[in-house]
Amino acid sequence: MTLNIDKSLNAAAGNNPARGRALSFIAPRISLPAVRRVLTDRMFGPGGAYNIGNLLGLCQGVTVQILASRDPNQLPWAGSPAAISHCLTGNFAAIAMTSATAIFFASGEVYHRAWNGRSRPSENLNRLGDFLSGVGAVFLGVALFELGHPLLALTSGLLHSVGKFGSACHRPGARILSLPGQKFDLFRTMVLLSRLPALVAAGNDLHASLFQIGSGEQPHWSTPATLFACYLLWSWADLLLFRSSHPRAAHDRAAS
Repeated sequence: MTLNIDKSLNAAAGNNPARGRALSFIAPRISLPAVRRVLTDRMFGPGGAYNIGNLLGLCQGVTVQILASRDPNQLPWAGSPAAISHCLTGNFAAIAMTSATAIFFASGEVYHRAWNGRSRPSENLNRLGDFLSGVGAVFLGVALFELGHPLLALTSGLLHSVGKFGSACHRPGARILSLPGQKFDLFRTMVLLSRLPALVAAGNDLHASLFQIGSGEQPHWSTPATLFACYLLWSWADLLLFRSSHPRAAHDRAAS
């Protein structure tokens, strides 16, 4: 009786051409230029501006938490997992803020897909991005209210969500109340205006931290500077979305 040991070993080692072709079909080879191209594409348009701001805000919050909870008797990175966990899920406000950030990242990706390679966005995807952003604004408002910022909860939360939900339902060029729809988009303007109080607050905190104005301990200037940069990016993305509210966008989509 003869055993085909080479064949058995080759099969055990996975030297099976058919299996290799199947694996290459299921898991295509990922090249570094392709990954770089995918990431670069996501840095442009409204979705890119939103998510760059989201990433900056998330990294800033996690970094501040790590530095604040750092134990000088331990290695610098020893307490990082606990600090990150506390930052993301430490209390109700943190959970609400983390939920808002995750939903905003999702809406930014949807906006990217709606606008990618188009002069006018995909209407359905653009509306889905608006809807998701409105849901994220609700969670953001809850988090800000829990953190003791009622004004920002009303503007960055409530006003923002109303504007986004309205944009998800509004047809470009349609009249809102007695306002001319061809020249004025009320809902996108509400979203843009919702950024103003937070921009003013971040700018005021940045000025106070740089020049040590006011009583009490001032936060490091990097915190308000990052928030100010985030709100500028988000405001720029809001302005880019005004292109989808022009009535000509509706005609272009209808013609196509």
